[in-house]
Amino acid sequence: MHTVVERELELGLVLSPDRSIPVPARLTYRSDDPYAVHVTFHIGSDAPVNWTFARELLVEGVFRPCGHGDVRVWPTKVDGRSLVCMALSSPDGEALLEAPAPAVSAWLERTLRVVPPGSEQDHLGLDKGLSALLAMTPRDDDRWLSGPWPSDESPEAGA
Repeated sequence: MHTVVERELELGLVLSPDRSIPVPARLTYRSDDPYAVHVTFHIGSDAPVNWTFARELLVEGVFRPCGHGDVRVWPTKVDGRSLVCMALSSPDGEALLEAPAPAVSAWLERTLRVVPPGSEQDHLGLDKGLSALLAMTPRDDDRWLSGPWPSDESPEAGA
């Protein structure tokens, strides 16, 4: 069983240094995908725009500039309000979004209570998946090792 932590909030899509438009968004964190955060933007198109990036990037970006490439995050203050800026770039274009830092921080704290930093791998279910995979392998080691493939010593290997 996994836990989902969601938060609806309004982001500002920055159009110019003095102009931005409100964009409804949803932050989603799933304990079965413990390293990632998902951000869904509703920008008036038929389908919402989805971005997924490292939770660690957003956690660090609340405090200091971080990231490079497609996702960069940094804190700032505008008119006395604390904001978290997210610069996103893709082949389809670029966007600069501002989110209220208190709302993002409160949501991140909830995700960190669900899956504390450093415990992410415990939530991946790899042990269960590996056990299931190993249960499917033949128990007869000789049959498994001889396999249908030629060994290095077979005459076909050098041909």
